[in-house]
Amino acid sequence: MATVPGAPQRAWITIALYALAFRVFSALLAFYANVVFPLYQPEQFTMSGKTSPFWDAFTRYDSGWYFDIARNGYRYVADGRGNIACFPVYPLLMRYVGRAFGRRAGDLYLGGIVVSWVAFVLAMVVMFWLARLDLPRRRAERAVLLSAIFPFAFFYGVAYTEALFLFFTVASFYCFRTGRWVLGGVCGGLATATRANGILMLPSLAWIAWRSAEPTARDRALAIAGLVLVGCGVGAYSLYIYQLSGNPLEWAATISRWGYYPGGAPIAGLARLARSLLTHPYAYLAGERLAPYDTLNGLTALVFVAAVPLVWWRLGAAYGWFMAANLWLPLSSGQYEGMGRYCAVLFPFFIWLASLRSRAVLTTALVLSAMLYTLCLALFTTIHPLF
Repeated sequence: MATVPGAPQRAWITIALYALAFRVFSALLAFYANVVFPLYQPEQFTMSGKTSPFWDAFTRYDSGWYFDIARNGYRYVADGRGNIACFPVYPLLMRYVGRAFGRRAGDLYLGGIVVSWVAFVLAMVVMFWLARLDLPRRRAERAVLLSAIFPFAFFYGVAYTEALFLFFTVASFYCFRTGRWVLGGVCGGLATATRANGILMLPSLAWIAWRSAEPTARDRALAIAGLVLVGCGVGAYSLYIYQLSGNPLEWAATISRWGYYPGGAPIAGLARLARSLLTHPYAYLAGERLAPYDTLNGLTALVFVAAVPLVWWRLGAAYGWFMAANLWLPLSSGQYEGMGRYCAVLFPFFIWLASLRSRAVLTTALVLSAMLYTLCLALFTTIHPLF
């Protein structure tokens, strides 16, 4: 069973305080961007029914879908784009935390923001513990920093699922790597009930269990129970969707109606992007409306794809497979949309990057991440198509 050698007793408090401070700073930065720069398009909705340059920065794009579920529940739209494509854990927490503040629409959004902020702080703490299984303390702290200032990490502070999903995912991996099978299964089950791609962690967790479980009947049984619990999250949601629509996989069919058709060649889209940027970069970026946003998403995906074998070699098959599976699924649909935030939750990349000994590489990564974080946050806040 893995342990954390020499982990300081109070390190998590420092991590938590810095994480909270970073969220506050990001919120102020988003407010500043909202005040200074014009909106790219009219607001689809506002937090409280009237424009607020501060609060509306937390509620863009998919936030409206989670609000709809939190307020009105799930609705099945036959052959349409219903809200059942969004998994339930985040909007349910959004509902019940929001009710603690009141019954107005803005209270539900506030509940979602609180859930995201708390989940982010917890995710950074558990990320530190998880990184400490492979890295010394300073490098583990660096992994947390790299994760927090990743260009698309601003999603952790808004009414989106990213922070909650990251918390459940790193908690599940940490528990499995330290032999806490049942608790890891519960966290994994919550992750698979938070995002559709959560189930892709199951092969990695199964590999960890097979390699790490003690050769006793009890420990192996607990490991198997943990793996079963991981699948129970998506299983329970599928059962609910079956009762609602008659098809347990209707959530997957609904996702496909948004234009996501996985199963194609995952590199084809990235190859088209690379060709455009290499042959006519100015004409591409200046002449096509979505080109700047596709470039941010696509280049991020390219970096992560290139890192998969390096993560696999340095940190093991479980982490390598987790990254490969979670990159293959969206990339095989041929779209760039959302690739930045999908990559944001691929925690093995940040642990691997923190493990590098080259100060020049790490400094470059930190500087570029901080610059692009500010850019992407401003784009999202002013309702550019970066989602």
